Amino acid sequence: MSTTQVVRPAGAGHETLYVLLLCLIILAVAGTVVALHGETQAVVAVPSHQLDARRDLSAAEQGIYADLRVTLDEIHWLQQAHSALPTPAQLAEEGFAPFAQDASSVSRGDHRWQLLAPSAYLGVSQAPATSGSLLMRVTGAEPDIWLNRRPDLAAPADLTDQALIAAGWQQVVAQFDAGVTRQHRH
Repeated sequence: MSTTQVVRPAGAGHETLYVLLLCLIILAVAGTVVALHGETQAVVAVPSHQLDARRDLSAAEQGIYADLRVTLDEIHWLQQAHSALPTPAQLAEEGFAPFAQDASSVSRGDHRWQLLAPSAYLGVSQAPATSGSLLMRVTGAEPDIWLNRRPDLAAPADLTDQALIAAGWQQVVAQFDAGVTRQHRH
């Protein structure tokens, strides 16, 4: 007597269900890990009399701001060597941007630089639509740079913070937050 045994094919439905369930568990665990270890990027608002160098300046203004920050070290060195602040003409002769008149300075607003007593440089923009006028007070190791975008600008007589703010100047500040640098904790 021969017995016939019927063998049913393995159903792919159960296997597919198990694979999909495993994928959902992996995604849920991964999502939870990412949510728990994610960093919040809070942008700190600056006061109304200040501008963020990264977010609030045009490309031309950012370039001049960066040049002024770099040139400040050279200004300090020349000031110590000659016991006086160098004039914009001296800085231009040395080729220091943004004081040197070249194609880059013309495309960034063609600023006319002057030395204001006792220790400030004023660059009046000839193209206010491209870049505002800049004022750098040389008071310490850190740059103190102010911006005014008015087209009819006169040199300020009073260089105190309150007088500059009242005249429409805004201080340019550099903020270093998580958007600029990443902090790795090991």
